[in-house]
Amino acid sequence: MSKKVAKLRISSRLLKKKSRRRSSLSAPKQCRFCGSTDQLGALDYKNVSMLKSFLTERGKILPSRISGTCNRHQRIVANMIKKSRVMALIPYCSPSM
Repeated sequence: MSKKVAKLRISSRLLKKKSRRRSSLSAPKQCRFCGSTDQLGALDYKNVSMLKSFLTERGKILPSRISGTCNRHQRIVANMIKKSRVMALIPYCSPSM
């Protein structure tokens, strides 16, 4: 007395959705400052070229989920950007067209 097990058919749309979900989990972002002392030494409010890589075109600070920095270093980067804005090294907003 064996039961018949029905096989469920998975649509191609669901297969694509599952593969997208797995691909995003495969490569977690690494903080560029954790574990490297040379990069951490370059983290200063006077290093404008490095700080601009953490800003959008509009002048907003990139969130850590996009930039890939850890919470601790994201706070440090945000404070350095704010400090360089006060010193007029980085503008508060994008230049008007």
